Amino acid sequence: MKILFFIDSLQAGGKERRLTELMKELSKDPSVKFELVVMNKEIHYKQIFDIGVPIHFLIRKTKKDLSVFEKFYKVCRDFGPDIVHCWDSMTALYAIPTCKILRIKLVNGMVVDTPVKKGLSNKHWLRAKITFPFSDLIIGNSNAGLAAYGASPKKSACVYNGMDFSRFENLKDPSSVSRDIFGDTTEKLFIAGMVAAFEDRKDYKTLIKAAKTLAADYDNIRFLLIGDGSNFDEIKDTVPPLLLKKIVFLGRRSDVESIINIFDLGILLTNSKVHGEGISNSLIEYLALGKPAIATRGGGTNEVIIDGKNGYLITSGNETEVVEKITTVMQNGKLKKEMGNCGLRMAREKFDLKIMAQNYISIYNKLIKRK
Repeated sequence: MKILFFIDSLQAGGKERRLTELMKELSKDPSVKFELVVMNKEIHYKQIFDIGVPIHFLIRKTKKDLSVFEKFYKVCRDFGPDIVHCWDSMTALYAIPTCKILRIKLVNGMVVDTPVKKGLSNKHWLRAKITFPFSDLIIGNSNAGLAAYGASPKKSACVYNGMDFSRFENLKDPSSVSRDIFGDTTEKLFIAGMVAAFEDRKDYKTLIKAAKTLAADYDNIRFLLIGDGSNFDEIKDTVPPLLLKKIVFLGRRSDVESIINIFDLGILLTNSKVHGEGISNSLIEYLALGKPAIATRGGGTNEVIIDGKNGYLITSGNETEVVEKITTVMQNGKLKKEMGNCGLRMAREKFDLKIMAQNYISIYNKLIKRK
């Protein structure tokens, strides 16, 4: 079996990490040969160099650089893949002509969110309408996303994100992490954290409002905000200087797993006016480390967080609900432990990398055998 993966970049992101971990797992299977085409030379996930996968860089000189079509054709002609697996809407567009000319099966993996705006103003929605008819199979990481994009059930499949659970082994000592962040250990603190980009699609504004309320009412509560983005400074400026010891902005970190490990509660708030989640890696990371989670209801999030079981779903932008649910978990240690254990079981049963890899291999095999 020969697979050619095609992605716009391997900068930090959910689908980028997912592809990296999939290639790492597939490299253990001698029956699978694969190569990688990337349209950006900036590589965040350096593990791909350890995998030893041949990498082809197709860099556009301009947005309308038509030479990419010819260069991609040459890569496919030389490698001779059974399947081209695209990981975003732009690469799906570039792949169609070559796949049709060389009769290569096209797997379109662009469905990683649940679109709120459905129309010509949404470039991903438009590209879905263009590329879906030419795709042999459409893969989404959530059922909600596939339904929202209008993918035909007859030619689509849902494959949930898979985590490499070895990432959560040999973490930094929690006391050391606490001292690094707070200057002291945290035995008496309740720590709630959110790992997400500071962009319009994430609802840090509602979290900050709730955090201010709770920080004023409880001396032992702390909030850790991990990530960066275009809204970072704007959001941080809404927090009074006196509260910055309780509401801590860590920026981008390479030791995210060790930081989540000191959380008591994970949070992912989404701005549902502009974005619908697929399956969030942050939520899976919370569950994999045994942390209950609070998240905005809707999209693929409903397939990860089971309300009242491994966390709580809240209404978009509802500060009061956020305060209430954080308080409930903070004041009930037994509930926190039960929810954390439930989430851990779910992560192991549903979001393991080995399960994801086997699902992909099964899909590839069926597709290759299909006339």
